[in-house]
Amino acid sequence: MASTRYLYFIITRKPETPGRINAGSICYSSRSGLQPPPTKLSVQVMGCALRNDVEVSSVAELSEEEAELLQALPEDAERLKWFRERDALRTALGLTEGTAVTVDEGGKKLRGVIRFIGRLADPTYYTPLTGIFFGVELQGEDKGKGNTNGTYMYKTLFSCVKDGGIFAPFSRVKPVSQPETEALIPGDRVTYFISDKCRHGMVVDVQEKDGKHIVRISTDTDENGKTGGELEVPLQLVAKGEVPAESMDVDTALVDPNTGDLYMGLSVNSMVEVTLAEGNSYGIIRWIGTLPDLQETMAGLELEEVKGVSDGTFKSKRLFKCPHKRALFVKLSSCRPDSRFQSTSANHSERMPKQEDPDRETEHSTGKLETVPPITTEQVKPILIGRMRGIQGHCNSCYMDAALFSLFSCSSVLDSMLFKSTEPQDAPIQKTLLHDIVNPLRSKGFVEGQHVMKLRQQLQKHGYSHSFTTDEKDPEEFLTVIMHHILALDPLLKLSAGGKVQESYCYQIFLDQNHSLVLPTVQQLLEHSFYSAGLKLAEVPSCLILQMPRFGKKFKMFDKIIPSLELDITDLLSEGPQQCILCGNLAQQECIECFKDPLFSQTGFKIFCNTCSSQVHSHPQRRSHQLVSLEVPKGYCGYSVPHALTRDKLELFAVLCIETSHYVSFIKYGPNSQDWIFFDSMADRQGERDGFNIPEVHACPEVGVYLEMSPVELANQVPRDMKGVAKRLFCDAYMYLYQSTSMCLYR
Repeated sequence: MASTRYLYFIITRKPETPGRINAGSICYSSRSGLQPPPTKLSVQVMGCALRNDVEVSSVAELSEEEAELLQALPEDAERLKWFRERDALRTALGLTEGTAVTVDEGGKKLRGVIRFIGRLADPTYYTPLTGIFFGVELQGEDKGKGNTNGTYMYKTLFSCVKDGGIFAPFSRVKPVSQPETEALIPGDRVTYFISDKCRHGMVVDVQEKDGKHIVRISTDTDENGKTGGELEVPLQLVAKGEVPAESMDVDTALVDPNTGDLYMGLSVNSMVEVTLAEGNSYGIIRWIGTLPDLQETMAGLELEEVKGVSDGTFKSKRLFKCPHKRALFVKLSSCRPDSRFQSTSANHSERMPKQEDPDRETEHSTGKLETVPPITTEQVKPILIGRMRGIQGHCNSCYMDAALFSLFSCSSVLDSMLFKSTEPQDAPIQKTLLHDIVNPLRSKGFVEGQHVMKLRQQLQKHGYSHSFTTDEKDPEEFLTVIMHHILALDPLLKLSAGGKVQESYCYQIFLDQNHSLVLPTVQQLLEHSFYSAGLKLAEVPSCLILQMPRFGKKFKMFDKIIPSLELDITDLLSEGPQQCILCGNLAQQECIECFKDPLFSQTGFKIFCNTCSSQVHSHPQRRSHQLVSLEVPKGYCGYSVPHALTRDKLELFAVLCIETSHYVSFIKYGPNSQDWIFFDSMADRQGERDGFNIPEVHACPEVGVYLEMSPVELANQVPRDMKGVAKRLFCDAYMYLYQSTSMCLYR
């Protein structure tokens, strides 16, 4: 999901200054920062930490979609070339999954069908918008001439045979006219012939095998007269045509025995199950209505698994949008409520409530706002520890489960977002977050999976992502949507760079290639990142959310990272008094070049009083260093003797970790070194496809044992031999959460 905070531009001619910006560079600027009519724009080039002023005449504005397409191209000159060929851009914007195309690969035009449109890399702090690529499944004689099976960086984005697919930018992809032999599309009702007998079914796919077109059909009756099943039929034996409505039955109609309601209260966004030939499938109703020539009320489902026939289109008409082969159209009477949310858990005798409309206010969510303080150190064991504790996971929700548990179980630093005034259209989301998730978590220690699904449905309904209810997301994407787009929370982080202030909700740690860190602490990572980017903190943040340096979700820069239980940010602030690192007197000068000098400690920026700076820089190796004068607050002028200055520190309260695309979290809930708990929203499962996930929270005091080790001892620990779940904290950290205790709502 791209950010809507920014305007995007392309540099159409190289500006005279600064010299590092090229024609063809994609850059962005905050919408709120523009004062019309500007002659210059303050823009930030993708991937660059610094802002630059460029002439308005040197840039052209891009739509967000155009910027995403151009960002996928590797060179600035190529971006500018294709920007000037606007027809190609407009054509690319109209491409959809299922479109027949040719893709340029090594100078050859290969024939295929688009199966995926999206990002291959996650956005970062300095690159809020990454390139959009097209995943093409090659067809016919070109099958096998690709370089992927639909997987990128170990994540399956679409399915095809080995070397049967290609990921390419729009510049290499061109639509082609559909040949007559491909007039059939998934979802078409057809008549086909086997042994001279006429039968009926629905098209699942049209494929080419050994030079012949084959139609895969979901059958009403198979060759033996039995109901259900799939088979492949040569195209010449298939005729496009409708059959009577009764043949579209997938399952018998169900009637609620209590109300007599034929459809059991189902509506758009209801979570349902339906019985197909191979068994039960689960999904969410995205559309309800009638289809041409059919009298029955039909439902368009977005399935959890790739078992559908389209991306939400029926006979070339789009009725809703979902990933390819996840849409299925069935009779509404064939659907029934998802039974997995009607199950009884091992530790809870109450049945899980029926799924509600995402924006329907229930009795407990109206009236005066209730408040429940976070769980205290003494309450953790009786309220949180155990199975069926925490937040119950469901359908790729672990990113949201772990983020919500980390933020609200034992901390109140962001509780203000639960009570601040918000827009009327966003109030139901805030109420769901407070009443259905945060309050039950803190009072009962357990949140049912349906409540998180309700929140995901509300976010999806508001248009922030069409796959919020089904696909895995990144925690920072979810947090930005909630804090910025929904609740309009003031940015948590204000960064100072070159005298200008930038705002954000999370900070992605970047390191230059010349760093010498091997087993870093979070303190060292933050300092090195600020050093390499030339950043300082404009003020002390109430909550600091740090993303660890890694390439996507798979490739980590460090084998282990040592959690810093406290972050000393005094020297990272752009304003305020600071102490000389040698004598403790009031600091008056900073030396950036001394930051990596092995003579000094491995942490902290190198700041000195005038006397110590003169002595340090009298050494021949440091005489060429460029010093920066610090702004000393007036009230501190004249101090010359050592005195105690208050250090600004943040405390660690949670860590999100990821391993094999599954998020879990650690909470530091008390003052003792062993006061740690571990949360997994999908720790276990009852039943198979028809079952439900069992979340679990358990104590992990072993973390404290490893934190008390020396760096040498910790470096020698073999990850697979580390006790309990400690390995996951030290080796799989994805996001660290720090708080200023003076700014928490409850203390």
